[in-house]
Amino acid sequence: MISCADGEEDNPSLVAGQSGMMGARRMAGVRKVQRMRFLAVSSIILGVAVAAGHALASGGPQGIWRMSKGKVTVRVVPCGGSYCGMVVALRKPRDGHGHWRLDKENPNPALRSRPVIGLTILSNMRTVGTGAWSGTIYNPDDGKTYSSSMRLFGPSTMTVSGCVAGVLCKSMKFIRVD
Repeated sequence: MISCADGEEDNPSLVAGQSGMMGARRMAGVRKVQRMRFLAVSSIILGVAVAAGHALASGGPQGIWRMSKGKVTVRVVPCGGSYCGMVVALRKPRDGHGHWRLDKENPNPALRSRPVIGLTILSNMRTVGTGAWSGTIYNPDDGKTYSSSMRLFGPSTMTVSGCVAGVLCKSMKFIRVD
């Protein structure tokens, strides 16, 4: 038998916590670990809830968002019962000849002279869940409109996806700048 610091011997009945001072100490240690796990899990849940609540409290997707690579900056605003987004800045606002970038790929020839800055590219983005919206996105690079979704990940990160036939999708990460 092994002698404990307080003079008790270590035996199976004490290790199992059935009686004695050593068993009570082990049970207290187990309870302490359980409390620590509970507090850790509770903290994580609370953190996620606060982040989601902050995102909702900050007006959902409303605000100014820059694509993570900086190519485009969009202002998302309420439009009736949905949201829409307009291009407010481009990393390269002018073409190689110094002219403003135009919506030159638009299928409607009458609209090809519009500047890209000022174009509404996100339209009819309706709520489909907490922190999620669905609508359409116009891509002035190819002149096509795609089904789209937006999803918030905390108060300052949003992904926007554009899909062809709901199968082939491309996602872009945006960072809140306002």
